[in-house]
Amino acid sequence: MNKEITIKQTSVKDIMTKSNSPIGGYCVNPYVGCTHGCKYCYASFMKRFTGHTEEWGTFLDVKNWEPIKNLDKYKGQHIIIGTVTDGYLPQEAECKNTRKLLEQLVGVDAELLICTKSDLVVRDLDLLKRFKKVTVSWSINTLDEDFRSDMDDSVSIERKIAAMKQVYDTGIRTVCFISPVFPGITDFKKIFELVKNQCDLIWLENLNLRGGFKAKIMAYIREKYPALLPLYEQIYNKKDRSYFENLEREAETLAKENDCPFVDNETPYGRAKQGHPVIVDYFYHEEVRGSNNTGKRNKNREGE
Repeated sequence: MNKEITIKQTSVKDIMTKSNSPIGGYCVNPYVGCTHGCKYCYASFMKRFTGHTEEWGTFLDVKNWEPIKNLDKYKGQHIIIGTVTDGYLPQEAECKNTRKLLEQLVGVDAELLICTKSDLVVRDLDLLKRFKKVTVSWSINTLDEDFRSDMDDSVSIERKIAAMKQVYDTGIRTVCFISPVFPGITDFKKIFELVKNQCDLIWLENLNLRGGFKAKIMAYIREKYPALLPLYEQIYNKKDRSYFENLEREAETLAKENDCPFVDNETPYGRAKQGHPVIVDYFYHEEVRGSNNTGKRNKNREGE
């Protein structure tokens, strides 16, 4: 998808923001906006706070900040890079905001988590290897390039998986984040088989349709996958959770068949044995609770 991107500079007082995410700590977003322009992106709500009227995915503000001081402030914390943007957007190749951020954080006694859909992260392996605890996560929810390109402007699936292997082979912990799981489209078993020897964790998250993009996704399914429309109506209009509940059981079975841990709570920092990644039960985006790496879904729902 070719589109014109409006890019401007913006100044911020502090690049480090106290996080409201399930794992707490701090979040860092070197940019405002995200040029991947994912059709299902929850972060599009940020426009309410930034004053942008442009379509999500068509603008990017490059943040400028004062150098980070007092790294001791972040001791023992989680620092997540890329909660409402991707630190490795194509524009990062020139702007180098994320690289500047990493340079300023070298020496911090914190656990770093980088969330991306890019292979540009391999550029910064020299810096990443200087952190005691660092995890790099790639979002991959399909092996179908046509579907991927319909959903976003990120790099190809092949490039993501190649980057994951390169980072994994350096000894840095890697995650395959199968998110969002599109009912009837995402084949998490095939993705698992492809990445199981080059990642330490596999996270799973359901497609959570809300806000303005619900209508867009439903219209897309109606046009491109009409046979799946009744399923989407059942899940997203009638609130039937049985599809994801069954998928959760399938994920647990897959884990057992491959001698992989299957957890829905804390997973301590560390590398997994090759071919035995930790599969984390994380299907219910809207019911995440705090845990060490992803979130712990609420076990107190009706019927559980």
